[in-house]
Amino acid sequence: MKEVVPVNSPHTNSQNTHVLRALSAEDSSVRLQAALAAGTHPDPGFLDALMERSAIEPDFFVRDMLVWALTRLSPEITVPRLRAELGSEHAQARSQALHTLSKIGDGSVWPAITRSLLHDADHEVARSAWRAAIILVPDDAKEGLAMELAAQLGRGDRDVQLSLSRALVALGDVIEQALRTGLASKDPAVQAHARATERLLRDPDASFDSAIDEAKRLVALGPDRA
Repeated sequence: MKEVVPVNSPHTNSQNTHVLRALSAEDSSVRLQAALAAGTHPDPGFLDALMERSAIEPDFFVRDMLVWALTRLSPEITVPRLRAELGSEHAQARSQALHTLSKIGDGSVWPAITRSLLHDADHEVARSAWRAAIILVPDDAKEGLAMELAAQLGRGDRDVQLSLSRALVALGDVIEQALRTGLASKDPAVQAHARATERLLRDPDASFDSAIDEAKRLVALGPDRA
């Protein structure tokens, strides 16, 4: 017969203590198992440790499991903590908080996705903010969000630009006006990125790399010569 463990029994407390210690173990596989255990048996007592570990965890897979474990807790306790973390001086803490909020999907968080986060100097924070924004944005704010995102066309490397294009395309036809500004830009990188994004809007199955290459060719030669 399966053992029935009372809530807050000594056995349960001992297990929780083990999980909390394992979250800071040197071996990433141990930390991964600890995060899995915390999500499998969610307990408000894990919140602080999960938040603290998320801010410093170097392993991608462990970070992903920490996000899942946080989403298993009640939004009533996690969302306020995550919102507060958006103001952290540590980039990873901001990025992970945004990622977790996007998974929780609480629309009331939208006002916390500020312009400063959307334009964060750290690319990973900005990318997390873009992903969270397109999930949480109310319909009447989509046009404004499109303008904020389009203002960053040409930013970063290929991966950053792909993330920005995906975020814009996810907003739908509302981005057309915002893209016009980019298409008229005198900066070749901005104009090419705007053209590639416009193509992805029309053909979501198109390759981003080929869209960028074609856009760069058009910008360099001009539509008529190209």
